[in-house]
Amino acid sequence: MATGSTPSSGTTIYSVAERAGVSIASVSRVLQGSTAVSEKTRLRVLAAADELKYVPLAAARSLAVRHHEAHGLVLPELSGPYYSELLMGFESRAAELGQSVVLMLAEGKSDLVRAVRNLATRVDGLAMLGSSAIPDATVTAMHGSKPVVLIAGDARPDIDTVTSENTGSAEAITSHVLGHGRRRVLFAGDPASGPDVRDRYAGFVAAHEAAHLSAAEPVRIALREIDGRALADRLLSGDLRADALVCANDELALAVMKRLREGGQVVPDDIAIVGWDDVMTARYVEPGLTTVRQPVRELGASAADRLHQRITGAPVGDGPQVIPTSLVIRSSCGCPPEGVSR
Repeated sequence: MATGSTPSSGTTIYSVAERAGVSIASVSRVLQGSTAVSEKTRLRVLAAADELKYVPLAAARSLAVRHHEAHGLVLPELSGPYYSELLMGFESRAAELGQSVVLMLAEGKSDLVRAVRNLATRVDGLAMLGSSAIPDATVTAMHGSKPVVLIAGDARPDIDTVTSENTGSAEAITSHVLGHGRRRVLFAGDPASGPDVRDRYAGFVAAHEAAHLSAAEPVRIALREIDGRALADRLLSGDLRADALVCANDELALAVMKRLREGGQVVPDDIAIVGWDDVMTARYVEPGLTTVRQPVRELGASAADRLHQRITGAPVGDGPQVIPTSLVIRSSCGCPPEGVSR
């Protein structure tokens, strides 16, 4: 179980300077992002700060209260419905708890660890998305200094995690597609982009193994609208051949469906398409998108809850918190339009 430990009260800027073998002024310049120090000095100071788990306080008043009444949230970006839903769930629950939210986007940060360390001076705890855009070094740099909750990341014995179930539902939706007789099924999404997509591909493979079939290698693309259109163009040109697509999110699936329709293809007659998330648009397009319902707002709210529990010292359950997902059967997979949810 994560301990939510805090650094020693004796860890100060003087401690960092002594460990790094430099002056206090040099430490101050490095932590403020100044370029008026050598790269060698900068690396020594940052290494010492990491070893000592030192987080500088932003202002003198924080020395007295040591509470900011704010939660930090670090996301890769804000494009697409997933991140907006996650943010709304997190912010709404934090507000109910009397906390504000300070948002940071990893996109465009040349030194994410330093940026997150600076964010930590303004908040009481941090929630971060488990993604290749936010590497482990960023998470571990903060753990032990401030409470940290990892969203949609791998379970760890030392850090709280809140995630959605992925593998079982991915296996179920892939088995459903195979049950329609589709045999050239492709998985669209890059398993290296994060634990959630990796586990969805694992479910895709498991469904094929259960049906005594060989699973195709994933089509490694990002999960944005522009990537879905590019994938559809590859299908239309014959560069890729498939009679079904299991997409790692709905944004990708919906973009593919629209572009294929523009190119004269009929879903699901020519190709079945399924997604993941059950965004609002999925129920209104024609054909309706078969997908996996992931309660993204609940995921964000649960992360805010867990972080607040750590900050306040409230009891926290053992192990990661896993939120169930479920299939939503519509007609893009080949089922009749009056498909049912289950």
